[in-house]
Amino acid sequence: MDWQIRLVNLYVYICKTCASRLCVYYERFSNNAHPEFTDEEVITIYLFGIMEKRREIKEIYNFTKDHLSAWFPRLPSYAGYVQRLNRLDSLFPVLVEQILTDFPESNALQELRLLDSMPIIMANSKRSSSAKVADQFANKGYCPSKRMYFYGAKLHVLGLKRPETLPLPDFIGLTPATDHDLTAFKIIAPHLVNGEVFADKAYVDELLKIQLKTEQNLDLNTPIKKEKGQEELFLFDKVLSTAVSRVRQPIESLFNWIDQKTGIQMASKVRSYKGLVVHVFARLAAAMFILAFNS
Repeated sequence: MDWQIRLVNLYVYICKTCASRLCVYYERFSNNAHPEFTDEEVITIYLFGIMEKRREIKEIYNFTKDHLSAWFPRLPSYAGYVQRLNRLDSLFPVLVEQILTDFPESNALQELRLLDSMPIIMANSKRSSSAKVADQFANKGYCPSKRMYFYGAKLHVLGLKRPETLPLPDFIGLTPATDHDLTAFKIIAPHLVNGEVFADKAYVDELLKIQLKTEQNLDLNTPIKKEKGQEELFLFDKVLSTAVSRVRQPIESLFNWIDQKTGIQMASKVRSYKGLVVHVFARLAAAMFILAFNS
């Protein structure tokens, strides 16, 4: 599919979705309620730029100005475009939800869920202690898998396993970097019944595991942690831990795929909470559109 068709398909989908559901998230109550350069165009330009592997707003804007002026002749100034984009921060999470709702037949296994988180890095370890941007939400945390401190946030995803392909996100959340993965899971756990959840060692909690099984018929499967002073796991525990890790591996592949397609993990240019929300959820929307409609 060439880029013109991708652009048209995206624009048509955005217009249709905004007209049917999303319009309430960007209503205007002023004399400029119907600007010449529409919000649908603002969204389309940004998502299309991300899908074309352009990572920064400035890069996306300049590409549109230099190469797509015939398509978007009323493109405002760069400052005006950024202002319009950040004004739509509350729309992008709902757009992600709508794309997932419109997802074609997916063969998702409704009772087999995979759980993980990934860091959204606004400043790396060297700058993590002095960073102040979006400090009403973002803060300094630690990523065990990367063995690094960072300043930013965490993206949490609970996905439905699909045979021989990437999982389908079912719950998506954004928290400050210091929030523990288990704390985030406990927020959505009451909404889950039946089936199994596969997660890593960060989600080990024996009391929660018993509660979920007893009250919600939900099995929480995690690798086995060593006891204090234990040098290595028993053979059975090693086998069980390996089995759990293999089942949950696709959620790691999903994060890697999203980052490869959109550059979601690095948010060093973000300077505000609204900018952070736009960065994360617009990239998720672009990734889910690619995943759903094979753009």
